[in-house]
Amino acid sequence: MEWLDRMNHALDYIEDNLVQDIDYKKIAQAACCSEYHFSRMFSSIAGIPLSEYIRRRRLTLAAFEIQQSESRIIDIAMKYGYSSADSFSRAFQKMHGVKPSAIRKKSIPLKAYPRITFQITIKGDSEMDYRIENVEFDLRIVGRSNTIKTSRAFKTIPSLWNASKKNGFTKKLIDMSWENPKCTLEDLLGICGKEAAITEEKFNYFMGVRYNEEPPTEMETLIIPASLWVVFPNIVDAWKRLYTEWVPNSGYELANLPCIECYYGPKHKPRHELWVPILAKPPKN
Repeated sequence: MEWLDRMNHALDYIEDNLVQDIDYKKIAQAACCSEYHFSRMFSSIAGIPLSEYIRRRRLTLAAFEIQQSESRIIDIAMKYGYSSADSFSRAFQKMHGVKPSAIRKKSIPLKAYPRITFQITIKGDSEMDYRIENVEFDLRIVGRSNTIKTSRAFKTIPSLWNASKKNGFTKKLIDMSWENPKCTLEDLLGICGKEAAITEEKFNYFMGVRYNEEPPTEMETLIIPASLWVVFPNIVDAWKRLYTEWVPNSGYELANLPCIECYYGPKHKPRHELWVPILAKPPKN
């Protein structure tokens, strides 16, 4: 499968560059994927952030080298990207449970984190509802951003909206959305990653509404260019299945733009949707 080959090419690039500076743009290029989406796709499939996978692989190889060579530990630390012996020792002890100097005694137990390989698994036991929307104009969204940890996103984002409801920010957004209503992407919007390239541990979550007037002084404006979108009901379920089930079989690429969570009013069905920017794959020669 083409998608599988591309993901494994990205892993090849990582493995070939563990003792060098790893360019996250080149990882995404190897996977033929946008920077914005690759780290999310990786963590969704592998179960850990991309940066954590790289850290574990480097510390695994460093442990092998300390045991099998007479090189100074500081030299090995710098080889695997650590600027000081102290930072290397802390990271090493966090993973292996012992200091680097201790493992030259052969009886010390260690942890080895193997290279990941993506393979085909049988999924799709239940269908995924979706539709394609072509939004032919820029989306001007007004609101504010919050930095959240990727690992806690599913817990933190609902908490942000609950707090927003209590402090009156949600009411202010709703009032603004009705000043000049549009026909698509209405109601409350959560934009996952204000910038195009999303980091692994944290990202900006922008809470806002479409609004064409001058924003209030305490708010900022976010512009998302016109794009083609795939839209899924049920945000949590869609996030879990997007990268592992829909993307590999869809015939579309993921565009290098933020995803949008759309939260509708009480009587709307579905209550919320996930909007994901996409591109049609170029035809093969």
